[in-house]
Amino acid sequence: AERPWVCKPIMAAPPPSAPGEPAPPPPPLQYSLLLQHLVGDKRQPRVWDPAALGGIPCPPKSEEQKMVERVMESCPFKAALACVGGFVLGGAFGIFTAGIDTNVGFDPKDPYRTPTAKEVLKDMGQRGISYAKNFAIVGAMFSCTECVVESYRGKSDWKNSVISGCITGGAIGFRAGLKAGVIGCGGFAAFSAAVDYYLR
Repeated sequence: AERPWVCKPIMAAPPPSAPGEPAPPPPPLQYSLLLQHLVGDKRQPRVWDPAALGGIPCPPKSEEQKMVERVMESCPFKAALACVGGFVLGGAFGIFTAGIDTNVGFDPKDPYRTPTAKEVLKDMGQRGISYAKNFAIVGAMFSCTECVVESYRGKSDWKNSVISGCITGGAIGFRAGLKAGVIGCGGFAAFSAAVDYYLR
């Protein structure tokens, strides 16, 4: 039985012979035609079907899915997400630091008076809200700046984090003067580079 997948050499059709004349010898193999069908212009591309290979076929994305992806990749959404995350993280960090601080709830006018549980909880809440606001502002500024820098450069590498950290730290530090702004720029840039290096 012949195998259908075995490639057969292509031969040119022999010219017709006159009656009474011996049949001409078979022509030589035309390997050039064979190569054209294998690696040349006449080669048919093979279509890979994920379902035939055992994979899960991926349906085309709808317009709603594309719109959701564009919204999630936008700078305002990233800034809002970082703001919410910074608020939660800052609040938890503020409550934690207030919990281990022995001076929480004490009145500086009367340091010998023992604070009540209500005063301690109130002081912890105020510190948590303060930390949450600061972390939210820093997170939103850093995320928005990084998104703008990445969109401007057209690259996603460690330089985006360093530039964004320098801009964010400088903007926060400049409120206290030029020296504080320079220190804040360098400190935030170094911290951003270390975090980006660790995560990557």
